[in-house]
Amino acid sequence: MTADDSFGRLDDDDYPAYTMGRAAEMLGTTQGFLRAIGEARLITPLRSEGGHRRYSRYQLRIAARARELVDHGTPIEAACRIVILEDQLEEAQRINAEYRRAAESANPTAAS
Repeated sequence: MTADDSFGRLDDDDYPAYTMGRAAEMLGTTQGFLRAIGEARLITPLRSEGGHRRYSRYQLRIAARARELVDHGTPIEAACRIVILEDQLEEAQRINAEYRRAAESANPTAAS
């Protein structure tokens, strides 16, 4: 991979660009919190060649939502489950909207 490839990947929401320390700092939380949500299977960080956890921007957004719930008193396991359900609902709504658009395109008079 060239330097240009590396920089281009930084725009990728799924690219594991952040170390555990940097991720915790960005979220204003502890590395222990990141480990806990990993153990709860909310996010699964990738591992560097040296075995260190690396996080993507997408994973940081998920972790931030879990932290928000925990900060409001939700137990961490429940917060992780809520975030998973919210993510599943958002995906289902996106798929439903795609199906609706496809159906309307296939039969424009039925949408009236």
